[in-house]
Amino acid sequence: MPASSSTNDRQASNSSRPLCPNCGEIGRPVHVVTLKHMVMPKFLDFVNKRGFAFCPTPDCQVVYFYADGGTLKKADLRIRVGLKETADPVPVCYCFGFTERMLFEEVQTSGQSSIPQRIAAEIKADNCVCEVRNPQGSCCLGNVKAAVTRAQRDRRRDNPSSSPLTRDEHFSRCLLSRRTKLDENFDS
Repeated sequence: MPASSSTNDRQASNSSRPLCPNCGEIGRPVHVVTLKHMVMPKFLDFVNKRGFAFCPTPDCQVVYFYADGGTLKKADLRIRVGLKETADPVPVCYCFGFTERMLFEEVQTSGQSSIPQRIAAEIKADNCVCEVRNPQGSCCLGNVKAAVTRAQRDRRRDNPSSSPLTRDEHFSRCLLSRRTKLDENFDS
């Protein structure tokens, strides 16, 4: 059976996008200005050419790669790349210094994190420079929100009694509470 036109379009689109030579993941384009702020001084000339891509695979040591096979690894950078780190501090916001630990501690304490709203307020005030400071060359807010979701999932898993109730759970508890009160009044 022939592939649908959307499948063919997607395959054609992916074939023109660079693939990481180490893990095979499709890379995200990165501007030279981002690279210049990330690499060790000895790589400044290497990143002058346009066409580098960021490898988003967490366990791949390659951070940036070029279509000709050239790569830059974690050790070639001046900063830690949050998506590729497992040991603290794991940066989640490069403009304002928020780490995964800060976010997780806030979620463990309250079930929520104010960090995404704080970052959004700074973005609205035009105080961020993600294209320069974030190794991905783009806004961190999506990664931050994903980290909040992971922290909330971990909190529910580790402490089910502190999890926010779903609408159905809340309704069931209210009914049970009313029945208990009715039973108590009936017994009196």
